[in-house]
Amino acid sequence: MANHKSAIKRIRANAAKRLSNRYQAKTTRNAIKKLRMSTSKEEAAGMLTKVVSMLDRLAKKNVIHKNKASNNKSRLTRFVNSL
Repeated sequence: MANHKSAIKRIRANAAKRLSNRYQAKTTRNAIKKLRMSTSKEEAAGMLTKVVSMLDRLAKKNVIHKNKASNNKSRLTRFVNSL
């Protein structure tokens, strides 16, 4: 257990950030799965902009690596264009 007041506060802050990061990452993964299951190009194109925005936000906050975000965006864009 932490002894310093600042260390205790840091543990609390880290726990709160971890929950927020997990929520956003899981929401993004679900959105990607939903996009991959879509069959109409118009619907998928509309969802693509939201998913790309989510991926960029996660990469900016270092929740996921920027190259992973880039790879996901590339694959999803190719998928939407192939519909």
